[in-house]
Amino acid sequence: MKVINVQAAAAAAVSSSPMRPATAAVHDVPVVRLVVFRIEPGQQVAPHTNPGTVLLTVLSGCGTISGDGETHEVGEGSVVAYSPGELHAMRAGDEPFCLLATIIHPR
Repeated sequence: MKVINVQAAAAAAVSSSPMRPATAAVHDVPVVRLVVFRIEPGQQVAPHTNPGTVLLTVLSGCGTISGDGETHEVGEGSVVAYSPGELHAMRAGDEPFCLLATIIHPR
């Protein structure tokens, strides 16, 4: 068993550049990968795709989530599901926006 404090992981996540969100992989096995994102105001994750299913769980803050032509404002407790290959992006609002991405790898 592995217990992960995703809030603490998001707070401790490191960014490679002041313009890029801080990220940390907190669990990575062949079937699933868990990554926390701390996106500061003015930062975003550019549109991209993933070959697997992606679930984004908002841990704190609020921001904008987009995918395949739709944009939604989401806040703490929201879960957004993306199909394999679906274009998606994330952007912080006026406060830090922390998310947990669950990436389910295709078999």
